[in-house]
Amino acid sequence: MSLPSALPEQWKIVDATAGCVTSNGGFTSDYVSLKNAQMAYIVLQFTQAVGHATVIQPQVATAVAPTGAASITFSAEWWENEDTATSDTLVAQTAATSMTVTDDAKKKQVIIKIDPSQCAAQGATYDVIGFTVSNSGQATNFVAGQFYLLPRYPQATPLAAITD
Repeated sequence: MSLPSALPEQWKIVDATAGCVTSNGGFTSDYVSLKNAQMAYIVLQFTQAVGHATVIQPQVATAVAPTGAASITFSAEWWENEDTATSDTLVAQTAATSMTVTDDAKKKQVIIKIDPSQCAAQGATYDVIGFTVSNSGQATNFVAGQFYLLPRYPQATPLAAITD
């Protein structure tokens, strides 16, 4: 049985990081516009060679530059797999404004659901998202991230999300 569509036909997929980046020193992701999105997910892959309780903090902003960036104040939904080498199960976490991965040396996956209406409720001009990752102090700890945006109005060529 064939599926009615493919992933890139339903979702706008945008890199959040420039490939796999070290969390040594911490970093801020790229930002994407939610103006044409009805739902957004941040998908992160961690490779922690040295254990660290790394904090992920979603951010809202008023422009993809970003302008006026602030931490989210609403509780987002989170899922996590703390050891992708031994399991492919994502476990729902308590909704929160940020999350900390376990302090151990493992490969991990974190998924964050961002509802654009919650961003707008935090501030009428907040229609852009990104995130920060705290300083692990370890040059061998890496993170790769993508945004998955569900368009309000699907079309053959989805509108750009990396410009306002």
